[in-house]
Amino acid sequence: MLRAVKKQYGQHFLVDPNILDVIGRFAELGPDDVVLEIGPGHGVLTGYLADRVGRVHAIEIDRALEPALSDLPDNVDVLFGDALQVELPQDATKLVANLPYNVATPLIVESLDGLPNIRLWCVMVQREAAERLFAEPGTKDYGAVSVLVQLVTERTGFHAVSRTVFRPPPNVDSALVAFRRRDLPANYSRIKEVVSAAFAHRRKTLPNSLALAGLAERDEAAEALTALGRPPETRAERLAPAEFIRLTEALA
Repeated sequence: MLRAVKKQYGQHFLVDPNILDVIGRFAELGPDDVVLEIGPGHGVLTGYLADRVGRVHAIEIDRALEPALSDLPDNVDVLFGDALQVELPQDATKLVANLPYNVATPLIVESLDGLPNIRLWCVMVQREAAERLFAEPGTKDYGAVSVLVQLVTERTGFHAVSRTVFRPPPNVDSALVAFRRRDLPANYSRIKEVVSAAFAHRRKTLPNSLALAGLAERDEAAEALTALGRPPETRAERLAPAEFIRLTEALA
């Protein structure tokens, strides 16, 4: 029996088992996998994963769900805490989860470099968030998260998900998106700073945004853009992900 959800946790519990096989296919599950699941809820996906992989680390913020997660197989470790605050398991090789909507984007972004052993992500998120991850330059959905995710990964799957697979049904559409790790760019931490600063003020030119963040003088940033073949009045959303690598190198 499903208990009442807590809105502050963005809870929408997965209840339809038919979506599990799609997740399993996208996640390419195997017996050697160590899976990180964030937000297991009532354990529907957790149990499915446990039957197919070597180990599951499940991170759940809501202590009231402890009874629902008490009868899982022995290869499941449940840790209660905020996934944005606790130390996440470094041995995880895949992140497979119905991510809580209110923390999905920061969790994905932080896992790109914070969990270097993860080689594949398969996550359920808001449809809008899923499209933002691999949005193209110049579109309204393109932003810092698009750049960072595309610099580190490539998309391998996308599947629209009906609201009816959740209880309670969310008021927004959802999607399952899968992506695989490529090599982490050299000097990624500095690139991440530049990307975050560049998109912090979308209406401003890129040199102005970087100057406001204290990462470069405006003239220096304008010269770096010129070296890329871009005019000084360029805004962040016009640059392709790879151009941010070159921009960071030019600023250095």
